[in-house]
Amino acid sequence: MAVESTDLPFGTPAPDFALLDVTTGKSLSLADIPAARALLVMFICRHCPYVKHVVPEIGRIARDYAATGVSFVAISSNDPVAYPEDAPDSLREMASIEGWSFPFLFDATQDVARAYQAVCTPEFYVFDGARRLAYHGQLDDSRHKNQVPLSGTDLRRALDCVLSGEPIPSPQKVAVGCSIKWRA
Repeated sequence: MAVESTDLPFGTPAPDFALLDVTTGKSLSLADIPAARALLVMFICRHCPYVKHVVPEIGRIARDYAATGVSFVAISSNDPVAYPEDAPDSLREMASIEGWSFPFLFDATQDVARAYQAVCTPEFYVFDGARRLAYHGQLDDSRHKNQVPLSGTDLRRALDCVLSGEPIPSPQKVAVGCSIKWRA
């Protein structure tokens, strides 16, 4: 069943974290993410059909914005016992298959998802250069069960606005996806 993201007040500082980067095996904190004009934090996983649908566009956005002053980080907070596809080894394989060069972090305690008030996958957060929340919501209107083509329209507009110092148009559309799989 689809879940919609909740509101996190704009201007909220990016919550800190220290999480396992499944691609390197090292712990990575928010301070370790290079300073940039924008920071994109994505809550994703491997098993969710909503995420599987948007994976190609995540890769395109990462490539298109790599040299523009955007830092990227993906976080998976799902319970890997109940959802083995979302375990660190499987996530590492996913990042390798997709050719992602950005950090892909595993939130074993699920505390980071709670700090970001993340509730679904995929869920996108764009922070400005001061790491204050400027956008929280969907990639675009495409879903795995509709015929709307992937474009990344909403997320790309948010990134472009932050990079140019312009306000992001309102209203921002909430993210829609699978619920984060909380541990019992």
